Amino acid sequence: MKWIQVIIAAIFEVLWVIGLKHADDLWSWSGTMIAIIISFYLMIMAGKRLPVGTVYAVFVGLGTMGTVMSDIVFFGEPFKFVKIGLIIVLLFGVVGLKLVTDKGDES
Repeated sequence: MKWIQVIIAAIFEVLWVIGLKHADDLWSWSGTMIAIIISFYLMIMAGKRLPVGTVYAVFVGLGTMGTVMSDIVFFGEPFKFVKIGLIIVLLFGVVGLKLVTDKGDES
């Protein structure tokens, strides 16, 4: 359940990063601030039960992947195989960290 919080926090991270770039009125800035609050709240709550270093690495890795993919899909950023390959390497590192985290570390 706590890892689901980290994934949801990363989704909100993508939203606030996009908001920081594209917000231009009170409503979009308000949405960006709400996304920041939700994102960090979920990450902090997950960090109380899971190893903080691993939580942060997963949070940032998923957020980075989501932001890059959003730029490509929604904002016309050019698709480059090297960029996608590096994102895949990043995700392997994140999954590897999750797999090597001892079950005892999660208590």
